[in-house]
Order: sequence, then C-alpha cells, then structure tokens
Amino acid sequence: MKKLGFDGFKDLIFRNPVVISQDQIQHEGDENTERGNWANKREYLLSMIGYAVGLGNIWRFPYLAYKNGGGAFLIPYFAMLLLNGIPLYFLESALGQFCSQGPINLWRMVPLLQGVGIGTVMVSLVISIYYNTIIAYSLYYMFASMQSPLPWSDCFSWADKNTTCPPTNISVGMQSPTEQYWDRVALQRSSSLDETGSIVWHLALCLLLSSVIVTAALIRGIKSSGKVVYFTATFPYVVIIILLVRGVTLEGATDGIDYYIGTQSNLTKLTEAEVWKDAATQIFYSLSISWGGVITLSSYNNFHNNMVKDTLIVTITNSATSVLAGFAIFSILGHMAHIYKLPVDEVVTEGFGLAFIAYPDALSKLPISPLWSVLFFFMLLTVGLDSQFGGIEVITTSLTDAFPKVFKSKHGLLTLATTCFLYLLGLPCVTEAGIYWVTLIDKFAGSWVLLILAFFEIVGVSLVYGGNLFIKDMEMMIGKRSFGFWLWWRACWFFISPCIISVIWSVVTFVPPTYGGVPYPDWGLALGWCILAFILMWIPLVAVYKLIKAKGSLREVCMFLCTPSEEWRPYLNVHRGERYSDDRYLQKRNPSNTLEVDKIDTMLSSGHSVRR
Repeated sequence: MKKLGFDGFKDLIFRNPVVISQDQIQHEGDENTERGNWANKREYLLSMIGYAVGLGNIWRFPYLAYKNGGGAFLIPYFAMLLLNGIPLYFLESALGQFCSQGPINLWRMVPLLQGVGIGTVMVSLVISIYYNTIIAYSLYYMFASMQSPLPWSDCFSWADKNTTCPPTNISVGMQSPTEQYWDRVALQRSSSLDETGSIVWHLALCLLLSSVIVTAALIRGIKSSGKVVYFTATFPYVVIIILLVRGVTLEGATDGIDYYIGTQSNLTKLTEAEVWKDAATQIFYSLSISWGGVITLSSYNNFHNNMVKDTLIVTITNSATSVLAGFAIFSILGHMAHIYKLPVDEVVTEGFGLAFIAYPDALSKLPISPLWSVLFFFMLLTVGLDSQFGGIEVITTSLTDAFPKVFKSKHGLLTLATTCFLYLLGLPCVTEAGIYWVTLIDKFAGSWVLLILAFFEIVGVSLVYGGNLFIKDMEMMIGKRSFGFWLWWRACWFFISPCIISVIWSVVTFVPPTYGGVPYPDWGLALGWCILAFILMWIPLVAVYKLIKAKGSLREVCMFLCTPSEEWRPYLNVHRGERYSDDRYLQKRNPSNTLEVDKIDTMLSSGHSVRR
C-alpha cells in the first residue's frame, strides 16, 4: 500500500493527474482563442487575491473582531471559513472554469434558475457604484495628505469662524477636527437624505479620475488588468507591514492589540448567535461569494487548471490579510488612546469612521504624518481598485458572453461605456447627501442579499443539477479523485453550507440604516428595498417567463427547465470528451425518461436539450 505522508497529501490536493506535468505545460498563445485566457497563473492568483482582499479586510474585520470578543472571534470566523467560505469559493471557481462563461450563461446548467446569474450581475453593478465612490474618497484624502501639517490635524482656515476645536481630538459633545474635516470639507455633508444639495466638485473630479484609472486598466480585459495587479494586489501588503512595524514601536500599541486579539478576549461571546452571524456574513462579504467575480475571473482559466490549490491559496491569504490588517490598525489606535489617556474602546469605530476619521486622526499624531497618511490612503485606493476591476469584469464579460457578435471585437468600447454609465450613476453619491446614498447601497446591496443568492446557487448546483454529476464535471478538469477526497465537499455542498445559510437568515433582523445618528426618511428606506428587489426580482421573473414560454404539462416543463441545456458543456470541443460530445445529443433516448418526440423538437428549437 502506498504510504500517505505529507508528500502524499500534497499530491492529493495539489497535483492534477489529468496532465502529465503541470510545470512543463506551455501554451503558445491562449488555450481558448475565442475568449482568451490569463497570460499565466500568477496574474490569475493576484487578480483573485486582489478581488477578495477588499475594504472589508481593512475596516470591517478588525472592528468585528474587537466587538465580538477579540481573539475569541477567530473561532467562529475560521469555522465559517472552513464550513462555508472555502466550499462555496471552490464551487464558484469550478463552475466558471468548467464552462468558460460568466455568471448568466453559467445557468445553462439549470435554465429555470438563470435569474440567479442575472441577480449576481446586478449585485456587482450596484456595488461597483459604491466602490467607485470609496475610491474617490481615497483619492481625495491621498491628495489632501500631500501637505504639512495634515489639514485635519487642527481647525485651520477650512473651519467655520464660530467653530471651536476641542482641546483633544476625542471629546464628548464636540466634533474633533478630523470629524469636522470629514463632514464639512471632504463630504460637505447635508443634514439628511432629504437635502440633496449640490454636487461636491472635488469628489466628482476624483470619481472621474477613478473611472479613468479603471477604464485604462481594463481596456484590454484580463490582458491589461493582469499586468496592473502585479502592483495593486501586492502594494497593500507592503503598506500594511510598514504600518504594523511602525505601529508596534509606539507607546500604547500593546493596549490596542490587547483589545483586538489579546488579553481582552471574551470567550463568553461565543454563546451569542450574533457573533456567529457576523463571522459568516464577513466571510461572504470578504470572499465576494455570490458577487459573480469569482465565477467570471475563473472562466478565463485553462480547462485543466487545479482550482483546488487556487481556492486554498486565495481563501487562506484573504483571511490572513484580515488578521494582519487588524494588528496594523489597532496598534496605532492604541497609541492614539495612549496620547488622549482614554480607553481603547472609546477611540475605536468601524467603516467610514475608522478609515476616514479615527485612523487619519491617529496618523496625524505621528512624526512625518503626511508620509504615513499618503501610504494609508494609497493602500485604500489600490485595495478598492482591485475589487472594482472584478466588478466591472463581471458586467463586461456577461454582456460579451450574451452578445459575442456585438461586443467581442469591441471590448474597449464596452469597458468605456460601462465605466461612463457607472460614473453617471455615482454622481448622486458625490452630492452633499452622497454619504447617505453610499450607506444605503452598502446596507441593502452588500449584506444579507448575498445569502439569498448563495442559497439558490448551492441548491441549484447540488440538488437540482446534481452535486455528484458536477463532481464528474470537475474530475474532467482535475482528474479522478478518491471518494474520501470528495466526502468533505459533498457534506458541505449537500448539507452543512445550506443549513448554515438558512440558520443565519433566520436570525437576521432588519435595523433601519442611519448615518451619523441621522435616520433615513421613509422614501429613502423604500428606495433601499427597491434596490434589493432590483437584485432579486430576476429569479422569479426569469423562472416565470421560461415556464410560460415552454410547452407541455407543468411537470414536463419543470423537469425540462431543471435539466441542463445542450449548451452546458466545456467551451472547447477538445475538452468535452464522450460525456459532452455532439453525438451524445443525437443518441436515441429512453421514452420513459424523456418527453414525447414532438415536444423534444419544440424544445430543441428553443436551444435546449434534455440530458439523461
């Protein structure tokens, strides 16, 4: 019997028996000349890591860890990564790679659920508006940091004549200079969503610059973005390490780290359902599951790429980055608390408050503060750009796959049109009420709506299409694997992940969004629900449309629409093998398992076929 040591385990996970030697395979040009492929494995992995490592790693995870018991939070976080994050990420990577199609055409596997694919594209569309605005904020603050002293370090000429700066930046009942600069200068924030005000032109110009950068990076699709990510995906790590090294040398840094993951950890928090819900939603948000980006970027892989190894690399790197970023953030916040002689929990906040108020305030107290500030906001810029690249690619790839004759030769124009469209949609986010719009999008498009899409996705693949059937599809790419190898994935896809998503959904409670203590008007909340409906409505609409269009009894039509179409197969004929050969669809079918001949002809004329 073959000895199964570390090398055997490594071969089981990382070796692809379909190919003789992965290291020796060299493709002259693209394997898929029609759609194109990544130039090399490095560009794909860097793109996937850049897409996964987003703003949530920098400003959301550290706060969640602090809020939910410090180091104790790592237990539910990594448990959800193992039970939910890695299995679903692997599933989406395999789906995109197998059919070499975007998230809409992917659902040729279950035509009845094609609306799920449209919903994921709508998520990317709406979230791209949000990310574009965050990039604009980062650009503005990066430019504003190029002066000494930093403009938010005190109440300078930008402050109202009647404004009184508090003696310290943390004060009860009085805004600090950093808060005043964020509200009055950067945002020029109005009193509520009802008061739209005028466009804040410096933000509108930064939004335009963001759109120009994204367009330039994606003008040739993955061929150009694959080169850009060599910098944008690696530079954030350089900055995080620099800030971490600087932070841990400061007085009070250990206090901040203790509150983050240290002696202040509270294991009793693990008994609270809210902690587990936060861990699961953070995994979904951070890995961008159900956003369509994982499927899209994987669709440009070579067919025999080992996505098992890729999944482990990307998911583990993403989670490790979250933990590392938390140390960099809290070490400097601990120093700020030391300066103000306050407990760390009184200077900690999340989201925009952490990125644009608390952390800039802390950086302003360091020697050579403009340097640290420029580095920090340049890091936010690159992190946001990588996520934006993935979101735009979802939209353009879906359109190109749907209308190849129209858009295949016009990728540059399509990218330009997409970014221009998103720029126009983003203009309300750079008005005086812009921050209320951004918060509304984040609340309704980037939270639990992802759970709904993920649930339909995993049920559609594992139960409707058939998880065992898809395992055979995956083995066409990575080679035959043992029953034991697939046992864990089967357990997650068939039972564990759907159950976790259902439980999380059952404990989700809707809390009306606010910003700065300002509640949203009723029409604003109604608009938020409309955003959510715009994302999810495609699931029932497409299903009903297909049911009405198809002919036959309800049972026959449902069986037909839950069966893969003849277009569900590997993109290139050379990879289809006997299972997906053209002759297979011409074989005589068993009458007991198929529709009547005339009904089959009708269905074939609509572009579908029933598979045995």
